[in-house]
Amino acid sequence: MSATRKRYIRSLVARIIVFMVGLYMYKDTQNFEILDGNNFFKDFHVLHILWGVWILDMILQIIPLKNKLALGSQKLFANRFKPIIEKINYEELKNYVITTTKAAYKVFVIWTLVVVGIGALYYFGVINKITVFMITVFFYVCDLICVLIWCPFRLLMKNKCCTTCRIFNWDHLMMFAPLIFIGGFFSTSLVIMAIIAWLVWEVAVMIYPERFSEMTNEALKCSSCTDKLCTQYCQKKRNKKQRNF
Repeated sequence: MSATRKRYIRSLVARIIVFMVGLYMYKDTQNFEILDGNNFFKDFHVLHILWGVWILDMILQIIPLKNKLALGSQKLFANRFKPIIEKINYEELKNYVITTTKAAYKVFVIWTLVVVGIGALYYFGVINKITVFMITVFFYVCDLICVLIWCPFRLLMKNKCCTTCRIFNWDHLMMFAPLIFIGGFFSTSLVIMAIIAWLVWEVAVMIYPERFSEMTNEALKCSSCTDKLCTQYCQKKRNKKQRNF
């Protein structure tokens, strides 16, 4: 098991614990007063720590790091780009970008409908802002389930693994989008930072498409993979090769 996968498993366990703590706190609405208006700037609360972790996670997505985050998250930067030796087929690259972007925005539309549904439940009083917050924490857990176990979005994206995923850094925008309905500094700051991280990613796709395709970036090929996050796919590919021999 790779060091990256071990780190992600530890993170998943930590996120599950956060969700369980949130469920325990759920019985007392006072535990979530930080969500209201500018209560963020009043007394210290344990949710300040969670807010700080989330903000730090997003900051790390928009700065180039070496061997700290998964390649799938950092492939937008030059220090993770290993150009192929062969001449780049720009027509093929263009078609790749168009195809993956169309698939990505199918996911965008579907997720927007999910978020709108959550917003409708909130505005009609079916759920309260604490429930909306807990939905976000649940998405926080699901994010790593998608990476480590199974990702439903792969059915639309048709990507072979997380390393090559077109929407890898959409995670925070998708997680925090429901918070837009409850307002307050805590929620609004997270949504704004998530939008910034998403924009940095999308601009990079448009300006440096060669960094996002294994046709042009050697680092994204299975032969160069060190993260080994998508073990299910890798195992299937190895088994297929063995059968061919």
